[in-house]
Amino acid sequence: MILLGSTGSIGVNALAIAKRFSLSIDTLVAGRNITLLNQQIQQFSPKRVVVLNPEDIIHVNHPNVHAGEETILEAIEVSTSDFVVNALVGFAGFRPTLKALECGKRIALANKESLVVGGAFVDTSRIIPIDSEHFGLWYLNQTSRPISRMLITASGGAFRDWPIEKIQEATLKDALKHPNWSMGQKITIDSASMMNKMFELLEARWLFGEGEYDAIIETKSIIHALIDYQDGSTTAHLAHANMQLPIAYALMGKSDEKILPSVNLLKVGSLEFREITSERYPIWEIRQELLQNPARGVVVNAANEAAIELFVEGKISFLDISKRVIHAFEHFTHEPKCIEDVFTLNSEVRRYIRALS
Repeated sequence: MILLGSTGSIGVNALAIAKRFSLSIDTLVAGRNITLLNQQIQQFSPKRVVVLNPEDIIHVNHPNVHAGEETILEAIEVSTSDFVVNALVGFAGFRPTLKALECGKRIALANKESLVVGGAFVDTSRIIPIDSEHFGLWYLNQTSRPISRMLITASGGAFRDWPIEKIQEATLKDALKHPNWSMGQKITIDSASMMNKMFELLEARWLFGEGEYDAIIETKSIIHALIDYQDGSTTAHLAHANMQLPIAYALMGKSDEKILPSVNLLKVGSLEFREITSERYPIWEIRQELLQNPARGVVVNAANEAAIELFVEGKISFLDISKRVIHAFEHFTHEPKCIEDVFTLNSEVRRYIRALS
């Protein structure tokens, strides 16, 4: 496989599955964690390695190492592997997805932004989702029963238990205190604002087609997806929060052996569900309109990434992230007509968010 984002949590789990089932690694693409990358190189002996920064090349223990976004695309093109795991973060993962599809490769996709910003121009028939929520929906959707609604679950993020009036005082440090697990900075902030769940709903819309999609909070992160059928019944996908299960299915098409320990409901004891409200998560107020106009996801993603940068820099408050995204969504109402429009609109929205007072 070609593994994009090898040193992140999804990349580490993908390599764990590769080791367990003796799968070969063609290319490793990593960011700034060169120490972990060198350990991965020693263990998996990839043919080529790509890092983000040219200055890191000298520190990488491999004879065929390159740097920069363009070399990622080149690595995808020249590789004889027909399978790409895209675990890159943010808009940066979009071009590699397009390149992989252009080269006729299959994609195990964790980079939800690829569909959020350009779902209208992406062939989803060659994409296998490895986010636990979308894997759960796929896992449940293996029958011909008519579906009424698809639901995914959210943890609620860092501020799910805060008094609502206190959230306006939240700092970056506060936003990064996820109640259930440790993740990267951006996705943890997106979890706190509920933007991550908005993106996952939009991704589900592109993956599974038109229909009704919604999300609810399940505080223990045991249930990942539910499907309501037209006959009035509901099924749920329960599993421990471990990416190795969806990755195993993506890489091998099936799993005939146990990947995770089963959920022991007696030990779980009870489950708690909560409604996602716009009072606590202001971004939720544009959910319906975005799902009805999914091609405008590029606006939301660009505004969110730009606003998060400002928040991390200490220039705006946490709640200002959602305010700026909503503002941009109301301002940029046109949809991209081609892939080039996606990149143009992405740049325009980022400049707009930066220029707001």
